[in-house]
Amino acid sequence: MQGNQQLIGTVVTIAFVVLILALRLRRMRQVRPLKIEQLWILPAIYGVLAVLLFVAHPPQGLVWVYALAGLAVGCAIGWYRGKLMKITVDPQTHALSQQGSMAAVIFIVLLLLVRYAARYYALSDSGANPDTMFAATDVLLASGLGFIGAQRAEMGIRARRLLLKAQADVFD
Repeated sequence: MQGNQQLIGTVVTIAFVVLILALRLRRMRQVRPLKIEQLWILPAIYGVLAVLLFVAHPPQGLVWVYALAGLAVGCAIGWYRGKLMKITVDPQTHALSQQGSMAAVIFIVLLLLVRYAARYYALSDSGANPDTMFAATDVLLASGLGFIGAQRAEMGIRARRLLLKAQADVFD
């Protein structure tokens, strides 16, 4: 009975992930406007949430080191994913636009697979320690903050650079 419930849960999760990825793929093919001045909003909201959660249950001992390592890894992965986003400037209006790439989708799928494998590994231990779960949450929270912040920062820096180049080309 327990095995059937796990199988059903796994199938439902996989179906949900496939549906979300199909919707993301369709959306990523679309070119969307990029507003540099709004790139800071999501990292700021996530940062406030992360700080509130860290204040409510501060990491203990070495968990700080792991959280900082998670932040660094999240920054590296986010920067790389930001580089995968296609950013263009309209030569006439200088309007910025962004479009996701297939490599970015593959990257997200790989991250989901790693997350699923880590979750499966963590839940396979029948005596899950609440402190271990808090530590894992702290590390994931920090890595998520690094991911979102670095991705948006990379996109903002590159978009500004492209916009300045397009504006300079007008005066040449």
